[in-house]
Amino acid sequence: MARIDPRLFRSRAMSESVLPYAAPGWAVAMRRLTTYLSQDFLGGPRPWKLAWVVNFQKAGTFVFLGALIGYYHNTSTAAWIYLAMHGSYGLIWIIKDLAFPDPSWQVKVTIGGGINAFASVLAWYWVFGWLLISGASQPDYPLPDAVWFCLCISLCMLGCAIMIAADAQKYFTLRLRGGLITDGMFRYVRHPNYLGEIMIYGSFALMVWHWLPAVVLAWVWLGLFAVNMAMKEASMSRYPQWAQYKRRSWWLIPGLL
Repeated sequence: MARIDPRLFRSRAMSESVLPYAAPGWAVAMRRLTTYLSQDFLGGPRPWKLAWVVNFQKAGTFVFLGALIGYYHNTSTAAWIYLAMHGSYGLIWIIKDLAFPDPSWQVKVTIGGGINAFASVLAWYWVFGWLLISGASQPDYPLPDAVWFCLCISLCMLGCAIMIAADAQKYFTLRLRGGLITDGMFRYVRHPNYLGEIMIYGSFALMVWHWLPAVVLAWVWLGLFAVNMAMKEASMSRYPQWAQYKRRSWWLIPGLL
């Protein structure tokens, strides 16, 4: 098997430190492309950590959405709920990063790579809020507004809890021992942290109720998340207990996927 460049495994959205035994070719190719675009683009000095780029967007979301509400004079219930959901999630991420940072986010990136990482993914998340608050999206929800808001808020809160619990378990467990994590949040689902983030951003898209967030999330979930999970599973296959763990667990959703 050809030797794989270890730089392909340097970030959280791209996050395993152990080289996989049988990573799918499509996942390796996609990882190589996204790693170059987000970390190595145009070459040159590496003055920034990838975490700084991500945290800038996360921490700035509450301020950005609040400024949109003021600029467009949109004080609707939907606008305030969206600010509470997406803005608070960004602050939750910052708290999580301070409490148990993912070491893979600490990789240094080129200026071009950092700008690319922001422009190709992170900035688009701000567009979600702009669509709703500016009035570019006029959502006609399939359920009464109060019921729809309840659904979106519940999905966001549950997603945050799942993501944080999974990341915390992974962080503190791996500080004590290596190997597979097959209990707790990982007992039935092999990628609960990604499940949590899918639920969170899915709730934002449901609040906006516009085609553009669906396109952005399709790119992120298929182009990044699916690749990461495929690479992670290839890496975990090196452990003797992997086959048994895979048989009794699910990729993302117990009983479905």
